[in-house]
Amino acid sequence: MSQTPSLPSRRSVLGGAVAATFALGAGTATATTAAAAERTRPSWPTDFPLPNGFRPEGIAIGSGPYAYMGSLADGSIRRADLRTGEGRTVLAGATGGAATGLKLDRDGLLYISGGVSGSIRVLDTRTNRLTATYQPTTAGFVNDVILYGDRAWFTNSHAPVLYTVPRGKRKDGLRSVPLGGEWEQAPTGISANGIETTPDGRALIIVNSPIGKLFRVDPKTGHATNITLKGAADVINGDGLVRVGNTLYVVQNRLNLITVFDLDAGARTATLRRSITDPRFDVPTTAARLGNRLYLVNARFTTPPTPDTTYNAVAVPLR
Repeated sequence: MSQTPSLPSRRSVLGGAVAATFALGAGTATATTAAAAERTRPSWPTDFPLPNGFRPEGIAIGSGPYAYMGSLADGSIRRADLRTGEGRTVLAGATGGAATGLKLDRDGLLYISGGVSGSIRVLDTRTNRLTATYQPTTAGFVNDVILYGDRAWFTNSHAPVLYTVPRGKRKDGLRSVPLGGEWEQAPTGISANGIETTPDGRALIIVNSPIGKLFRVDPKTGHATNITLKGAADVINGDGLVRVGNTLYVVQNRLNLITVFDLDAGARTATLRRSITDPRFDVPTTAARLGNRLYLVNARFTTPPTPDTTYNAVAVPLR
C-alpha cells in the first residue's frame, strides 16, 4: 500500500453460501446495510484536513460514521468523525513506527500493518489499547491487510510471503504462507500491495504494484494465478483495493485514479467498467467505503514530507 516517495507504492459484500462467514470479516465493506448507507448524508464533508506532517497511508471504516487513519511518519492512529471531519489521535506514535494498511473488525478490533517497522498490531478501538503485537522474523514491509475467515491476512511488499494472525482474542500465533505459482516478485522495492477477497469467498486478490497485475491467491497454499484483465492493459501503481459484490475498485496512487472492474465469482477475470478521478486527488493510497461513498487519504508521495506538509482525506461517490 505504501512506500517511500521514490518508489511506486501499493490497498465486501460476499455472495453465495459463504456470505455469512466472510462479508463482515472482509472489512472492505462493513457498512453495506441500508441503515449504514442512509447515514452517509450529502451534508457530510467530502474533504477534511489531517494534521500537518501526519503522512496518512491507510484508512478503515466500520459500521459507524468513523474513519481510522494510520501515519507513515510514526505509526500513530487517528479517528475522524465523518459527519464533521473532526478527529483526534487514539494511538500515539513512536520513533521508527509506521502504520499502513488498516482493517476494522465488527468487534471493534483494528488490525494495523506496520510498513517499514515490519510489525503487526491489533488495537481495541473501544479502549484505545493494543491487544496484540506481532513481529514477523522475515518482515521487510508489512503493507496491507484484509479480514478473511477467522484470521487477518497481511501482504509483505519486500518478500513473496503473506502473514496471517488470528482475529479476536485468540492467541494461536503468527503464520507465514509463501507466495508461489505465477507470482512475480521484483528483485528490489515494492511488489505485493493491496489485498482483498474474491466474490465467492474462496481466495484472496493481491495487486502487484510495479508490474500492474492482479493475482488470485489460494490462502491455504499461497499459489497465485494471474487475473486476466479485459479492457485495461494493467493496473500499474495499484495500491488499495476495495471490493463491493463483484465490483473491484483499484486505487492507482501516482496516477490519481481509481479503476473499477467487474469480477467473475472466482476472480479469474477482471473487466474494466470505468475509471474515477478527481482534482482533489494527490497520490491517494487506500480507500474505505461507507454507504454510497469511497473515502481516500492523500499520501502526497510526490511532495517532500516535512513537519509542516499538509494532508487531507477526500470522499467520492461510489457510483
